[in-house]
Amino acid sequence: MPDGKIVEPFYVIEYSTWVHIVALTNNQEVVLVEQYRHGIQKTVLELPGGCMEVEDISPLLAAKRELLEETGYTSNTFIETGVISPNPSSHNNFIHCFLATDVKLVADLKLDDTEQINLVVLPLNKVIESIDNGIFLQALHISSLFLALKKLGKLQLD
Repeated sequence: MPDGKIVEPFYVIEYSTWVHIVALTNNQEVVLVEQYRHGIQKTVLELPGGCMEVEDISPLLAAKRELLEETGYTSNTFIETGVISPNPSSHNNFIHCFLATDVKLVADLKLDDTEQINLVVLPLNKVIESIDNGIFLQALHISSLFLALKKLGKLQLD
């Protein structure tokens, strides 16, 4: 604790840096991945993203690599929209959130052995609706989407 008190046992989960990408086509469609998540035993929509690898010299390069591998899409315009902590009480890492605009399909998916991904492209408003119907429910991805919507000026502030 800040006052010097030691709490035992206490566990911190150590992860590498993560990246999330809100990939937006010039038609205002969001490129998503659909995959099964065993923790909740459901197939859900998610943003492309993943972990920084040893060869990634920056979160931006990790985001570009992850987007291309998981979706086959890329862009010349990546904007970092924010950095968030997955859980500051028990995780040591951060998530770098990116908005990629005017993305284009340029390659086939290049998945890891542990990935089974279906590519889904939805209009932005449908992505927002999918939060309400429980299909897009990963909390950290919703945070990343919020930051992208803020950057795009699509949040209504009264």
